[in-house]
Amino acid sequence: MKIKFVAVLLTTCLAAQICDAADPVVLNLWPGKAPGETKEFPPEADTTKDDGRLVAGRRVIRLGNVSTPQIAIYRPPADKDTGAAMIVAPGGGFHILAYDLEGTEVAEWLNTIGVTAIVLKYRVPARDREGVRWREAVQDGQRAMSLVRSKAAELGIKPDRIGMMGFSAGGETAALTALLKEKQYPEVDAVDNVSHRPDFVGLIYPGGLVPKGGTKLGDHVKVTDKAPPFFFAHANDDRVTPLSSALLYVELKKAGVPAELHIYERGGHGYGLRKTRDAVTKWPTRMKTWMEAQGLLKKK
Repeated sequence: MKIKFVAVLLTTCLAAQICDAADPVVLNLWPGKAPGETKEFPPEADTTKDDGRLVAGRRVIRLGNVSTPQIAIYRPPADKDTGAAMIVAPGGGFHILAYDLEGTEVAEWLNTIGVTAIVLKYRVPARDREGVRWREAVQDGQRAMSLVRSKAAELGIKPDRIGMMGFSAGGETAALTALLKEKQYPEVDAVDNVSHRPDFVGLIYPGGLVPKGGTKLGDHVKVTDKAPPFFFAHANDDRVTPLSSALLYVELKKAGVPAELHIYERGGHGYGLRKTRDAVTKWPTRMKTWMEAQGLLKKK
């Protein structure tokens, strides 16, 4: 999929019927600069070098210096459209975004199962103000959720069937967007009066929920019975500890929140949807089954 930046209003785009997977609508998250932004960064660019790590034999877009956070909206074919939507947060350690591996390729898959996919391009590298690396990503995640829900009627999606999924650092972003009750930024406009919490969450090898070398969830991870249903997929040999998935699952279970956990023996980290010999890369099949069981893939 190739992103085409469309300088038209969303309503006009929908009326013209050009909001499909081949030609996504791209919207800025904020009406001006994002909260707390004062520093100027170099231009946004793919930082992958010729000798960069391949995944399943293919190159990965490692998008750096993102200062203008955006969402790219990919619509499924009309005959498959379920009315469900998913915001997708790529990983990259809060340094870069694995934009195709954990973003646009995921959008392609979601469209095949009838889900409107919204790829979140959040700010990187982390500004690390007050030692909180996730703050800007979560601000952008919360704003994206409120913005998408505020446009549900225009997008033809159900406002109560908007989920969020994330990979690695994007998994931490998705989890905190779902779990944090309060917005992490001052109100900007009427969009911020709309709920920022997703209706369901998918975490694929999430990082950051357990401090490095730790065996407990971080103090910033708070679970209540108000949390939405969660799906997890992780590999036991992942260098990003699967305790992030396992311990959050346990806390959700304690709180009586529906959740499904898959921990595979092997698979490592950072595979996205690309197939390898490891069973962990079959997680999309498991997640689709889970979404069906949740009633999320019923046709409109």
